[in-house]
Amino acid sequence: MPTIEVCFTPELYLQKHTKGKHITIMIDVLRASTSICAALANGVKAIIPVSEIEELKRLKMMGYLIASEREGLKLDFADMGNAPTQFLSPQLKGTTIAYSTTNGTRAINLINEQEETSIYVAALTNITTLTDFILSRSENLVIVCSGWKQKFSLEDAVVAGAYCERLMVDGVYQSVCDSSTASLDLWKLAKTDLPGYIDKCIHRHRLAKLGLDDSIPYCLTEDITPVIPFVNDGMIISIQK
Repeated sequence: MPTIEVCFTPELYLQKHTKGKHITIMIDVLRASTSICAALANGVKAIIPVSEIEELKRLKMMGYLIASEREGLKLDFADMGNAPTQFLSPQLKGTTIAYSTTNGTRAINLINEQEETSIYVAALTNITTLTDFILSRSENLVIVCSGWKQKFSLEDAVVAGAYCERLMVDGVYQSVCDSSTASLDLWKLAKTDLPGYIDKCIHRHRLAKLGLDDSIPYCLTEDITPVIPFVNDGMIISIQK
């Protein structure tokens, strides 16, 4: 029986229980993973996840479109910020976007340094498509929450629990850590009033103070971007089942 493990921060991935070949999914529901799904569903060809601002500036000089934020705010040289709705423009179809965020792209690149895993990007907006794909693979799974600056974030843990529920139903996957059990319990508490529960999250209020919380309803909507974002050769692309 395949196993499921949750890491509440990317750093905990380096201490994971799961050994050998496995699938990893990265969750940054507010907002990077949701934005990546939105972009790919809208026909963006590829996304380059970038950790450092200097590398992002170099890619801009090469002619790439730039999407980026730090502390929630769009960088002054970026073409767009990090709201998923900004990735829905028809003009973006067929483009490659260099993308850098405070937490999500850093998490992807940290995981990508490990050679034993394939990496997918998870959100609520693609939960059915991605869980169906994972179930078809039947490999051990590690869910990595991007967190906030190496700290626990409630919203990512809740969405990790949503994935745990889908995958552990009927005993298809089994937990190998308390983190997956805790995530599942959080999801069971949250799912009957998800917007109300997410209102507890510090990052939700951080976005509100910046006037950037208008995309939260989009981020909390299931199955509106049926894509499977896959990290391949340093780029995130959409693959078919």
